[in-house]
Amino acid sequence: MDFLSTPTLTGSLASLEPLSLAHAPELTEAVQDGDLHQLWYARIPEPEEMRVDIERRLQAHAAGNVVPWVIRRTSDSAAVGVTMLLNIRAEHRRLEIGSTWISASAQGTGLNTEVKLQLLTHVFESLDCVAVEFRTHWHNRRSRAAIAALGAKQDGVLRNHDLWRDGTIRDVVVFSIIDREWPTVKLGLQEKLRVLR
Repeated sequence: MDFLSTPTLTGSLASLEPLSLAHAPELTEAVQDGDLHQLWYARIPEPEEMRVDIERRLQAHAAGNVVPWVIRRTSDSAAVGVTMLLNIRAEHRRLEIGSTWISASAQGTGLNTEVKLQLLTHVFESLDCVAVEFRTHWHNRRSRAAIAALGAKQDGVLRNHDLWRDGTIRDVVVFSIIDREWPTVKLGLQEKLRVLR
């Protein structure tokens, strides 16, 4: 399978569909739900920069660097965020799931768990990946807890890894799930979703 394909992935709580410029108005509204763009430890676009952010993601996809999706909540068909595959190393069958943001009203609802189950199923079962990474800012404790709750294991911390937009230096926490762990991780995610329903 093509590592750069963007299939529509459908679940009971959310679906993932290929990102397009047509999503800009909905995502502009979604990013204002909880004022996500004000989080200092995350790179989330300002509402007025949403179209530019989508264009950047689409250009990176055209260049073969990322695969972007919009996250659509099933209950009201609202676009509530975005997610991507990035750091794609198809020749080594590994990549990262990241650059994800989800509106505040959709957080804690099981939606993120289902989105990650859809993406992990795609990359392990369709793309035959051997490892999937997740990366986050050291200070993004909520993200770190959510990644660990997926069943990912912390590989380490890349100290002084990124120069942040405010001039500070970001330490990056790296997690991963490897292919032999996937069956157990999948059962754990399915159980979490079963309990939530």
